[in-house]
Amino acid sequence: MNARLAWPIAAVALVALPFVYRDPYHLHIFVLILIWSFAYTSWSMMGRFGLVSLGHGGFMGVGAYVTALLWNHLGVSPWIGIPIALVCAGGLALIVAYPCFRFRITGHYFALVTLALSGIVLQVITATRDYTGGSLGYTPERTKGNNILALQFEDKTVWYLIALAVWAAGLVIWYWVDRSMSRYAMEAISEDEDAAAAAGVDVTAEKLKITVISAAMTALAGALYCQYQMFISPDTVSGISVSLQMVFAVVVGGIYVALGPTVGAVITLLLAESLRIFFGTKAVGWDNLVYGVLLVLFIIFLPKGILGSLMDRLKSGGARPVAARKPA
Repeated sequence: MNARLAWPIAAVALVALPFVYRDPYHLHIFVLILIWSFAYTSWSMMGRFGLVSLGHGGFMGVGAYVTALLWNHLGVSPWIGIPIALVCAGGLALIVAYPCFRFRITGHYFALVTLALSGIVLQVITATRDYTGGSLGYTPERTKGNNILALQFEDKTVWYLIALAVWAAGLVIWYWVDRSMSRYAMEAISEDEDAAAAAGVDVTAEKLKITVISAAMTALAGALYCQYQMFISPDTVSGISVSLQMVFAVVVGGIYVALGPTVGAVITLLLAESLRIFFGTKAVGWDNLVYGVLLVLFIIFLPKGILGSLMDRLKSGGARPVAARKPA
């Protein structure tokens, strides 16, 4: 099928899905997959260029908690609270990332800095329990029925369409970056920062641009998760476990492919649900263990992820590449 024809057909099918198939549980899973797919796509905006962040759980927590706190304590509508949360996450990313990029803190050192950021956000949420509920979690104040101003809807079809639109917007941003000069600048930077700077690339500015965009998108995912679930806790939207889940999903799905994070989201959500259904409370924490084991295996044996490897195989016609022979 022609690719130009396949995309519109897929779009129509996705929009029509909740009107044809209305099972509440499965719609709930679809909504979660779309929200987490957007979050994972946000992480891949940095990860594909070698900027490995272990702090995106912190950005997601900022998006969720800022939106909920503004609504509960000040009565600020999520339509205003979410943009404020995005600015807060972007500002936090700027504060942390600028010194790192300015003084060439890269590689695993940058990953450790972002890991510390994730831990700090988690500790702040836990320590301010009088406002955030601490480790017990936090619930935005509910309104009666559907309320557009409060961004609260009882019908899962509405949430499915919202999540679908946000997920599609994430793909548009991914493709926009992929087709912009920033992509070539970031690829040059990931290969050799000094050479890129010598060629006229503003290394710090390009890195900051991608980092702030990624952080703001992740905060949006956190805010949407909060509004949909109507309950958040440090373990579900913040901390190192959330950050590692993002890394796992993107690596498994395919870090260099636009739909790779979506494939990763499907796998992680189905894995978590399967463990919960078959093992119940006995499986609490098992998903993180399985994520860790699979992450190591994929990095070693399938570094391009499931979708990335599949696309490579299709492009090569299923044939294995023949090693070039050295001249005698």
